[in-house]
Amino acid sequence: MKQPKFVNGEIYHILNRGVEKRNIFQQISDYFRFIFCLFECNDKNFVIMRDRIGARRKIKAQKSIGDTYDIINKKREPLVEILTFCLMPNHYHLVVRQLTDGGVSLFMKKLGNSYVAYFNKKYHRERMGSLFQGSFKAIHIKTDNQLMNVICYIFTNPIELLERNWKETGTKDPEKAREYLKSYRWSSYLDCIGEKNFPSVTQRDFLFDTFGGQNKIKELVENWILYKTDLNKGFDEIKDLILEEMS
Repeated sequence: MKQPKFVNGEIYHILNRGVEKRNIFQQISDYFRFIFCLFECNDKNFVIMRDRIGARRKIKAQKSIGDTYDIINKKREPLVEILTFCLMPNHYHLVVRQLTDGGVSLFMKKLGNSYVAYFNKKYHRERMGSLFQGSFKAIHIKTDNQLMNVICYIFTNPIELLERNWKETGTKDPEKAREYLKSYRWSSYLDCIGEKNFPSVTQRDFLFDTFGGQNKIKELVENWILYKTDLNKGFDEIKDLILEEMS
């Protein structure tokens, strides 16, 4: 897939998966590390990840002295606005809006390099080839309707872990699916509906202004689940009628 031209102020759906669909998140700590990288790598300034992690550990342990706060509170220059994200075992989705020239490309380069270095060191795979299936894929979001569909698609992705192929068949239990999304931590859905999860990572005001706030986003996602289910039920009913007429 050819990358679009990245333009300031424009929105892009970004995705990538593990090579041969292998898991890129094998433990809970891997999800946390990737989300940490999302935040820390979204900065035009050079970031030494080791220093950032060390400073945060000192603060958490209440041992922060000297320049620890300077490291944490250094003025940031974001490359993109991260509107949404969702991490699945073998792939991830992001929706970002570029803030500065070359912002998307630089952010994704820093994110990829940082997480791959961490993953390779942790799992002793320095000589085992690529982690990701090539370069990231990017799709230009041009309309509010397209953005709405992408957001709903991304936020309902985790239902696949509950019911495989639910997008093709519809979920058997919409209420269970909705509750599962509320329990799934590795997404910005909770932050978008007003339940604090990783609030510092995403910038949600644009989505709230576009779609009418937290309750509206929740309604859109829940209606998407019902729509996919009703749509597939409709296909099944049509198929049954055709088979009945043929018999």
